[in-house]
Amino acid sequence: MKISTKGRYGLRAMIDLATHENCDYVTLASIAERQQISLNYLEHSFSALKKAGLIIGHTGINGGYKLALPPTEITLQMILVVLEGDLAIVPIIPAAEETIYSQCLRTNVWEKINQKLADILKKTTLQDMLGCNNKND
Repeated sequence: MKISTKGRYGLRAMIDLATHENCDYVTLASIAERQQISLNYLEHSFSALKKAGLIIGHTGINGGYKLALPPTEITLQMILVVLEGDLAIVPIIPAAEETIYSQCLRTNVWEKINQKLADILKKTTLQDMLGCNNKND
């Protein structure tokens, strides 16, 4: 599995949003500027994140976005599943097409990698990432 630009930028933007959690609402333009990400790119990602209930949007003169949950409750897995979909490193082969070797690889390698990846992403929250962002603030 390779995390796309959408996933990488989305994670950066969500960490930025968590950094500014004490602000009222944060504009996408300010996130885009701080993170050097295209505003159009962020608009698409934030639309999906809002639909998933991870962020709250507010329109108007003081509009912008804020986290829908505390940073301690939003995991990197939650964000990446919204932005990337399935996080498995290889597609699932239908049972009828599976060979003894592909089954062996699936059970002894792919499933173990998927589980490790899921464990890391489930355990890592936005709060965990807040110590990393001081130089981009």
